[in-house]
Amino acid sequence: MNPAVESESKGKVIMQVKGMTKTFGPVVALDKVDLTVRRGEIRGLIGENGSGKSTVTSIFSGMQKADSGEMYFEGETWAPASMHEALDRGVGMIVQESGTVAGITVAENIFLCDTARFTKGGFVNRREMMNAAQKALDDIGASHIRADMMTEMLDMMDRKLVEVAKVWMRSPQIIVVDETTTSLSQKGRNIIYDLIERMKNSNRSVVFISHDLDEIMERCDTLTVLRDGKIIRTFEKEEFDEEAIKTSMIGRELQGDYYRSDYDGSHGEEVVLKIEDGTYRNRIKHLTLEAHKGEILGIGGLSHCGMHTLGKILYGAIKPESGKVTVKGKLLRSPSQAMKLGVGYAAKDRDIESLCMSASIRDNIAIAGLDRFAIGNVFVTSSKEKKYVAEQIDRMQVKCFSMDQPVSQLSGGNKQKVVFGKWIGCGSDILILDCPTRGIDIGVKQMMYQMMYKMKKEGKTIIMISEEMTELMGMADRLIIMKDGSITKEFQRSESLTDAEIIRYMI
Repeated sequence: MNPAVESESKGKVIMQVKGMTKTFGPVVALDKVDLTVRRGEIRGLIGENGSGKSTVTSIFSGMQKADSGEMYFEGETWAPASMHEALDRGVGMIVQESGTVAGITVAENIFLCDTARFTKGGFVNRREMMNAAQKALDDIGASHIRADMMTEMLDMMDRKLVEVAKVWMRSPQIIVVDETTTSLSQKGRNIIYDLIERMKNSNRSVVFISHDLDEIMERCDTLTVLRDGKIIRTFEKEEFDEEAIKTSMIGRELQGDYYRSDYDGSHGEEVVLKIEDGTYRNRIKHLTLEAHKGEILGIGGLSHCGMHTLGKILYGAIKPESGKVTVKGKLLRSPSQAMKLGVGYAAKDRDIESLCMSASIRDNIAIAGLDRFAIGNVFVTSSKEKKYVAEQIDRMQVKCFSMDQPVSQLSGGNKQKVVFGKWIGCGSDILILDCPTRGIDIGVKQMMYQMMYKMKKEGKTIIMISEEMTELMGMADRLIIMKDGSITKEFQRSESLTDAEIIRYMI
């Protein structure tokens, strides 16, 4: 863009939404929303899960249709038929959950629905496509990913970076970043932050959705708060105030403790879960660890330290190449055995590993609790199943219009409530929680933390794996730090413990 033209256009409206309404059954997701974004602006969207943030941006990005309202992009009426069309015309969205396809290469994912540019005489020039894809990866700072790799070989973070490269290479005028940073390590987050600044410096715009208040206050120029499908307030940069934003989000001040207020790290003597000399490829190296009855055991480190693999091993989803895992003194061989022994597992990649997205809320919750309501563990009566599921929905305060609603329609926080309800309902007394508050608003986080503490007091065991040091320090009785597949340090709960002390054992 010519510098003179760029200067003249800076601050001009690029995106406008007027009177947008969207319902899912009886649930009003958006209620006559008006939203305006200007060129060169980083606009933050924040609110509780289910507030409408992802809904309004997904409609503008072509993922779904509004029931009513008008949209404009660069002064013209805007009604993209698909995300591909929206991206082709200048609006790209990096979705919250997985947006890649397994069974094909990274390059094929990047150019999905767009291979025509490499096709001549009915044949695809794969070398040209691979080179173009690698250039896109290199341009965002993800050169460690090879374009010829099969996508399923990548971890969650690198799959997300493939999605970023796919959007970035099309040079959109607006990028929607929907809870993307929650699944990334600090390196991945820095890549996103760099691209956001590059968008701003080139007079393009970003709509940034995040539950991380520190992150959004640092990165955004303006911040719009949504609650129950309505825009509550827009804060300018000079008005940013953490408590005012929180109150706008939830409509009240947070009551009670957020993290634990006590520093008593005591727990029972009984060892309920143990791994001895466990090794798996280069991710876990001769690792020994014990978890006790009535303990919140925190496990932290950088994204690739091995802790996420460890969680799967402790649940029996991955068999260690050497060493063994025991639960309540019994050798663990499979996830089904883990469930029978009272172990529940909430995976980091919630939509793929913890939920069946094509099934209903009812089916997702009921599947783990059959022995609670099935006659002889064989015959399921609908009335008993409904009562069981309704109890979990009520206990977890899941926002839905019916237990038969597809779980795919729920917000991130409500999906996680379903996961928790599934395991708590069936009586799990050992919970392995991998990044349990990823993509969850502060109100639901507080609820989750209070529930974990209550379970500890009941003598249940929580193994909390997290990349967020503040929540590990705020909740754990004992904190294990990992690096390169090994334990580097163990900390006891202490009021004087600082993240600086911890980080030195992570890097």
